[in-house]
Amino acid sequence: MNDALLKLLQSVDTPTVCNAIEVAQGQRGFDQFTRGTMLSSDPEGGAIVGYARTAKIAALEPPQETPEVIKARRMAYYKHMSEGPRPAVTVIEDLDYPNCVGAYWGEINTTVHKGLGVSGALTNGVMRDLGDLPSGFPVVAGSIGPSHGFVHVKDIGTPVDVFGLQVRDGDLIHADRHGAVVVPSDVIAALESAIHKLLETERLILEPARKDGFDFAAFEAAWAEFEASRT
Repeated sequence: MNDALLKLLQSVDTPTVCNAIEVAQGQRGFDQFTRGTMLSSDPEGGAIVGYARTAKIAALEPPQETPEVIKARRMAYYKHMSEGPRPAVTVIEDLDYPNCVGAYWGEINTTVHKGLGVSGALTNGVMRDLGDLPSGFPVVAGSIGPSHGFVHVKDIGTPVDVFGLQVRDGDLIHADRHGAVVVPSDVIAALESAIHKLLETERLILEPARKDGFDFAAFEAAWAEFEASRT
């Protein structure tokens, strides 16, 4: 992903990227996106874009392993988050879902991840400390709650499932208040031009619809041009 594509992806929302992937693929049916309603810690903060650093957590029950094992895995987790290609996005599957109680994403953990060079987080789990999270580190989560429960890291770097989206370590993620997508590696090279094509095509219907005097005849003409240009 070059700098131009990164800046473009950061400037558009996830539905745009979802549609642009279909433009790049030349067909409808792209399905690598989250299902259901997710929550954003910063709905106006723009998109999270980066390569996934994955892990699994749990919080409903205390860990059964020794404190030494838990501590070692915790440190291995943070080392994993500090490494890999940038920009990075932490993608966490809470194994307690749909009964998640442990708010892994609060003021301290978000600040630590931001300091390690991570751009944001995507999880089916819980966030808290809204209003105290660092700027420039959006969290897209499954719920909001007050407690950290018995939260502990269970697995690092393995494939995860977040709201039906299967994510592998290293996948390119685009996420915002709408949810998230995995950008297929085979469309990355064509994605910049696909986004521009999509935006130009959408203007064919949006610009006439925003003008005074827009009526059915104007709609019919605009829609014909729109349909001829879209995937």
